Amino acid sequence: MTDIKLPGGRLTLEQLTAIFQTIPVEFDFIDQDDIIRWSSMNQHRLFKRTEADLGKHVLEVHPGHAKQRVQTVLDQMHSGKRQSISLLITYHHHPVNIAFYALHDTTGGYLGCVEVTQDVSQAQQKRAWFHNLKQIFSH
Repeated sequence: MTDIKLPGGRLTLEQLTAIFQTIPVEFDFIDQDDIIRWSSMNQHRLFKRTEADLGKHVLEVHPGHAKQRVQTVLDQMHSGKRQSISLLITYHHHPVNIAFYALHDTTGGYLGCVEVTQDVSQAQQKRAWFHNLKQIFSH
C-alpha cells in the first residue's frame, strides 16, 4: 500500500482511514468555493453526511437558522479577518463544540476550511478531574 507523506511522518491510506473512523469527532473539508469535498463519515457523527452531500455548497447541509452565521464565518475566513472560530451549541440536550479552521497553502492562499464537530458532554462534566482519574484506572 502506498504511504502518504505528511509533515511528521507517513501513514498508509488504511491507517489514515482508521484514524478518521475511530476518533469520535466529525471532520468536513470545505474548499475555497465553499463546496464540501470530504467528510469523515464515521458512526460517531451527530450530523450525518452521505456521499450525496459531497459536492454540495456547505449552506445546503446546514439548518436554516444557522445559514447566515455560517456564511458570515466563511466570508471572514475568505477575507482573512478570521482564522478560526469555536462555537458551543446544544444538540439533543448535549453540549456540542463546532469549530471552523481556515486552511492556507504555503503562500498564504485560502484553500478552504475544516469544520470539526464534537460532543463535549464528557469533557464538560462536573468534577472532570475525578472523571479523568476514574477513566485512567478503570481499565
